[in-house]
Amino acid sequence: MLDLGPFSSESFDAKKWINSATQSRHPQDSLDNHLVDLEMKLQMVSEEIAASLEEQSASALLRVPRANRDVVRLRDDAASLRSVAAGILQKLKKAEGSSAESIAALAKVDTVKQRMEAAYETLQDAAGLTQLSSTVEDVFASGDLPRAAETLANMRHCLSAVGEVAEFANVRKQLEVLEDRLDSMVQPRLTDAISNRKVDVAQDLRGILIRIGRFKSLELHYSKVHLKSIKQLWEDFDSRQRTNKLSSERNEVERLSSSNEFQSSSPSISFSSWLPSFYDELLLYLEQEWKWCMVAFPDDYKNLVPKLLIETMAAVGSSFVSRINLATGTVVPETKALAKGILDILSGDMPKGIKIQTKHLEALIELHNMTGIFARNIQHLFSESDLRILMDTMKAVYSPYESYKQRYGQMERAILSSEIAGVDLRGAVTRGVGAQGIELSETVRRMEESIPQVIVLLEAAVERCISFTGGSEADELILALDDIMLQYISTLQETLKSLRVVCGVDHGGDGVSSKKEILDKKDGTQSTRKVDLISNEEEWSIVQGALQILTVSDCLTSRSSVFEASLRATLARLSTSLSLSVFGSSLDQNQSHVSDDGTGEQHLGGRAALDVAAVRLVDVPEKARKLFNLLNQSKDPRFHALPVASQRVTAFADTVNELVYDVLISKVRQRLSDVSRLPVWSSVEEQTAFHLPTFSAYPQSYVTNVGEYLLTLPQQLEPLAEGISNNDANNDEAQFFATEWMFKVAEGATALYMEQLRGIQHISDRGAQQLSVDIEYLSNVLSALSMPIPPVLSTFHTCLSTPRDQLKDLLTSDSGNQLDLPTANLVCKMRRVNLD
Repeated sequence: MLDLGPFSSESFDAKKWINSATQSRHPQDSLDNHLVDLEMKLQMVSEEIAASLEEQSASALLRVPRANRDVVRLRDDAASLRSVAAGILQKLKKAEGSSAESIAALAKVDTVKQRMEAAYETLQDAAGLTQLSSTVEDVFASGDLPRAAETLANMRHCLSAVGEVAEFANVRKQLEVLEDRLDSMVQPRLTDAISNRKVDVAQDLRGILIRIGRFKSLELHYSKVHLKSIKQLWEDFDSRQRTNKLSSERNEVERLSSSNEFQSSSPSISFSSWLPSFYDELLLYLEQEWKWCMVAFPDDYKNLVPKLLIETMAAVGSSFVSRINLATGTVVPETKALAKGILDILSGDMPKGIKIQTKHLEALIELHNMTGIFARNIQHLFSESDLRILMDTMKAVYSPYESYKQRYGQMERAILSSEIAGVDLRGAVTRGVGAQGIELSETVRRMEESIPQVIVLLEAAVERCISFTGGSEADELILALDDIMLQYISTLQETLKSLRVVCGVDHGGDGVSSKKEILDKKDGTQSTRKVDLISNEEEWSIVQGALQILTVSDCLTSRSSVFEASLRATLARLSTSLSLSVFGSSLDQNQSHVSDDGTGEQHLGGRAALDVAAVRLVDVPEKARKLFNLLNQSKDPRFHALPVASQRVTAFADTVNELVYDVLISKVRQRLSDVSRLPVWSSVEEQTAFHLPTFSAYPQSYVTNVGEYLLTLPQQLEPLAEGISNNDANNDEAQFFATEWMFKVAEGATALYMEQLRGIQHISDRGAQQLSVDIEYLSNVLSALSMPIPPVLSTFHTCLSTPRDQLKDLLTSDSGNQLDLPTANLVCKMRRVNLD
């Protein structure tokens, strides 16, 4: 048998097929025999295929005529079917026109039938309404409340059916009176059932009220029954207070009438110690009601018990606010003696001098924290309630504190202002000779110590805001902090003004700092000139004290910067937490409040967001929008939490630098004040018989004093630099600080000296030689301080050291432009050298 499958493949290759067939032969068979057998088999197969093909072709030819006849018959049947279908379609079109008219007529008939049925039912309702109206009194007389409720419900249904018919107007009024009458009949029984825990009776009475559409009456009766018991819990505080007061008075009488000198009286109970017990008893009461209502009112307990708490807080709200007010006042003796609190102080109805203190607000926060614990327990208890109901409940729980939160910014501003005023920032006072340095040092010490104290106060204010308002009053806090920082910096500025007087630079200045010199009208000398009675040691103590002011500026800048960064981070955290809380709660309110997570357990979405801030902000979208605008801005690194205060800190640093510079340059200014008017510049050379030097070989005292001062200044800056450089990382910064101030003073001294040199009207040859020595000394001092010699000063030295008759040639030979030409011309004018 041959496999004919490969022959039908499109990729059939005869050579490959033959080679494959020869490889399958038995090893003992010869190749020729195998090929002969293979050829024979192929020939036989081909003959069989040819015979089969011939036979099937003949059979197919015989079937062709029969198939032609079948095709003709099918064509005739299709034509006949097409004509029958066309006839049927024509009949359907004719039937469609007549049936449409029939359907329209049937529709009119059906409408008439419906109206007749409605009229019949209305007539029946009217007849029934008349009958019910006539028999309702008998039903009420029987005392069968369910039957009465059913009768009134049927009357209500009949009235809705007959509509606004004048004949039944009296029946409508009668129905309202009867419903009120039934409600009043149910009320005592419902009160008894709720009070005595009669579940079946309560359920039946609930059904009656719902049947007549008076479910609100059930809520009112339920709250009314329990409010009385809860109010007794609330009034327990007043009864204890009265009991303690009577006991105290009785003990006082007994003490006076007794021979004993002392007898203890019953201590009075405070509201802060009593409030947790009230919350515990109220929570226990509500838990019991929750469990009972789950059985008695399984469809209503999620609303009944929360609304009971809401009604409770509304009933005791004003009393609660009053008790909080008095409780905050008891922590401070002054307000305790007057029986006043925070609200009284804010209203201004208090004696002068009594202000809000930190203890007042801390007592308020302590009470608020107690309420927060109770609120979390309530949230857990009412977790199955609708989110809107739960939000209203939380708002009612926190409602006694709302009036305080609305005025939080005012409270915080008053507290911080009072605390800042309590910081010891006395300005410096002028003391006797020898004590100015001590006064300066003490004042600077007070300023430096006040900065961390103030920052601690501000940080405490931030903590209070988070604790009390949850961050919902962060915008008011920012305004208060900014104002308080301005107040504090203004006090520091005033202190700096007093330091200027102590340092003796209250009216001074120089050309470098662009200050106006105040000259004495009589002799033209500066009014800031110090008295020679001040010793050199005190001058240096004043300098050292003035340098310490720089540490105040540095401390204020760094501390305020760190505080502002911390405040900005706090605002960024609030932005995230409050957004999740408020917007999460709002989103859940617009969706299904209670959802199923697929496990059969119900949970409340966004429940963790129900904190004090969310409770306040959800219902005040405008305030929430403004707050979130501020919080979102805090995420920008360029944002200044205290914008105005930041500018004032920079201005304070500039003022400090200005004061320190004035102090450091003041000694230089004193020594150089009269240099331009020294008589030595115009002195004439004396005629002698011997050849003697015509000028002093040494610099004069005014310039040596200035030079010694400048050379000693690095030693004064070194302790301050070491104070700044607490570690190796700041060592370079401290070195730069000392060098910067050294250069600043040296440049100022040089500028003052050159200003004085320009003021010399005439100078003789002898004066020129002396001034040349003075300038050379000062140049050496500047070089020792690694200061470059100004071209103007070197020009003065060159022109003054050159003989008068060679000065003109010096100017004409200055090919390298090493001289400052305006200065050189000025020297020529001073030495009476004609350049024309």
